[in-house]
Amino acid sequence: MHRHGYKGRKFGRETDQRRALLRGLMCSLIKYQSITTTLARAKELRRPTEKLITLAKKGDLASRRLIIARLDDLETADLLIDVIAPQVKRDSGYLRIERAGFRKGDHAELGTISFVDSIDPELKTVKKPAKSEKPSAKKGDK
Repeated sequence: MHRHGYKGRKFGRETDQRRALLRGLMCSLIKYQSITTTLARAKELRRPTEKLITLAKKGDLASRRLIIARLDDLETADLLIDVIAPQVKRDSGYLRIERAGFRKGDHAELGTISFVDSIDPELKTVKKPAKSEKPSAKKGDK
């Protein structure tokens, strides 16, 4: 039997465990802007994270809800949409993977995944104030 048409690495885990692992890695990457993990995990993490960043750059309500659903963490989703996405200056290729040597215990190859553009976590974009509605006429006012 051949492996044609199968995407992604399995990491020796079942589907729900693998999704939880990637979700946790995505949240950590967004919070800390750079993480060190095994090279295989870093390579597998790049694709869904870049898709999330592209969604966050749109910034509309539907994108926000999709990001919250995929990350399962409201604070991290807000950080991605309100702080990180406006500071990213490119259309794709938001993340960089660099080899970081080998792990001491099992000699697994490590990689550091980080944003290509420098991100200032304290910088928050200023949103435009909502348009004020016309004052409603009350009974008795003339």
